[in-house]
Amino acid sequence: MTKYKIDYNTPTLEEYKYLCESVGWTNYMNFEVVETSLRNSIHCITVKENDQIVGMGRIVGDGAIYFYIQDIMVHPDYQKNGIGNVIMNTLVEYLNTNAPDKAFVGLFASEGTETFYEKFNFKDFTPNMTGMFTVITTK
Repeated sequence: MTKYKIDYNTPTLEEYKYLCESVGWTNYMNFEVVETSLRNSIHCITVKENDQIVGMGRIVGDGAIYFYIQDIMVHPDYQKNGIGNVIMNTLVEYLNTNAPDKAFVGLFASEGTETFYEKFNFKDFTPNMTGMFTVITTK
């Protein structure tokens, strides 16, 4: 990891688009509002190699009771190099230091990534509890 630079900052819109495209999320994002979303993050980190973004992660929520780990992305050319572990360790450390007692921390895991997040003490609570969501579509 020594060749990568970790910054505690928000990616630019261009950097975010670049990572979304690299991991196949472009069709699921409304890039017209992404800058506001990124700006409203509680905590954000980027990982770069030679000033080129290769990964990111952020925490969103109300900053009091509810926190969600969001947008964990590592460019496919850089996956399996420990970058995802560094991103998650950094975000979890931030939460352990800054979130209050009994804070709820959630995330959505893409199919096949569950065991990655289990290493950070996240658990699948089905069938007793089900994560659900909807997406607003105006067109």
